[in-house]
Amino acid sequence: MTNVVIYEDNIRLQQSLELLLSGSTELRVTGTFANCDNVIVNMETCDAHLVVMDIDMPGVNGIDGVKKIKSSYPEIKVIMHTVFDDDNRIFECLCAGADGYLLKNTSPIKFIEALDDLIHGGAPMSPFVAQKVFQFFRQKQMPDNDFNLTVREKAVLELLVKGNSYKMIASVCTISIDTVKRHLQNIYHKLHVSCGTEAVAKALRHKIIRFED
Repeated sequence: MTNVVIYEDNIRLQQSLELLLSGSTELRVTGTFANCDNVIVNMETCDAHLVVMDIDMPGVNGIDGVKKIKSSYPEIKVIMHTVFDDDNRIFECLCAGADGYLLKNTSPIKFIEALDDLIHGGAPMSPFVAQKVFQFFRQKQMPDNDFNLTVREKAVLELLVKGNSYKMIASVCTISIDTVKRHLQNIYHKLHVSCGTEAVAKALRHKIIRFED
């Protein structure tokens, strides 16, 4: 069972999210808060494994909240859940350590799928957000370095960068989910990273994956 903590100052949305997650047999909401004023204490008292984080809240906002969580509990997964889709907010959150970024227009089904993907090492992003990330890094002049990835590993990494779940990667590549996991472990080893979020960040930073305009 994964303990989930929700940060959302819109009480109606907060309640809706709690109701949605309560319908899952794998997720359990252990705390809901309207700001990050006591975020470290919240992580301890709620025994948090995963955090759904709004950005614009009174008091300590979501971006600062992510920084505090990742500084003290780097193993806790944090996914942003926000209306903001501008470049500055997106990259502030990713640089702060966020493990995923969903817009609030994400459907309930996609929201649950994203949380499941995050729990299992994915780095889910709303399609529009992923597109913003690609556009930003396409414009950067980065050194070319493929880290000796195989053609298949590059294909798997590209799909991960695009926000695909393990199940979707397996379907596109016509391989099993276990094979996807093996490829990702090899990718993590070659990139010297420990998780999907770090792999995505390094792939973009070093321009390992090429995107056509």
